[in-house]
Amino acid sequence: MSGKPRLTYFNGRGRMEPVRWLLAAAGVEFEENFLETKEQYEKLIADGVLLFQQVPLVEMDGMKMVQTRAILSYIAGKYDLYGKGLKERAMIDMYVEGITDLMQMILMYPFSAPEAKEKSIESLKERATTRYFPVFEKVLKEHGQDFLVGNKFSWADVQLIEAILAVEEKIPAVLSGFPQLQAFKVRISNVPTIKKFLQPGSQRKPPPDERYVETVLKTFKK
Repeated sequence: MSGKPRLTYFNGRGRMEPVRWLLAAAGVEFEENFLETKEQYEKLIADGVLLFQQVPLVEMDGMKMVQTRAILSYIAGKYDLYGKGLKERAMIDMYVEGITDLMQMILMYPFSAPEAKEKSIESLKERATTRYFPVFEKVLKEHGQDFLVGNKFSWADVQLIEAILAVEEKIPAVLSGFPQLQAFKVRISNVPTIKKFLQPGSQRKPPPDERYVETVLKTFKK
């Protein structure tokens, strides 16, 4: 073993992408094992590796971790990206949960029927601009700090920059009414570890294509 975390998932974003983002933000190198067949997935289950028969799977520090939220909170805690004290951690949790709700819409988009895609984009735009982004715009404006919690780079900042960029891929002008978030995007994109992850050739995955969708559906087919 190289000692690097080993990530098992499909060769695409999905539920593993926030894990990749967080490890990259922490400056941690990781290895990837890509699921491509139903047989690979079934072998993991047969070997007792997947606690709830679900991926993502992250192997690090002698553990085989599943459940995205548990994986992310462990990484955030280990690499000092989880605030200082219970109150800051609670704030980070609230922000992360909200962003995760928004990202769920993007996560499901590639699997929606062609005729539903336009409606999905409209719904995403409405949610992003009226429910989620106004919260972070207000937070940044009211406390006047560079980061969301405790004026220190945290998991919440990583999750938000990932969400901003993902929504912008679908709705390029989505930040037009949010000057604080525009500045935040520039600021966080220039954090050295984030900047590196945003460069071509990194382990950041492109938007899901038909091949990714086909592989996921084929692997999980009953």
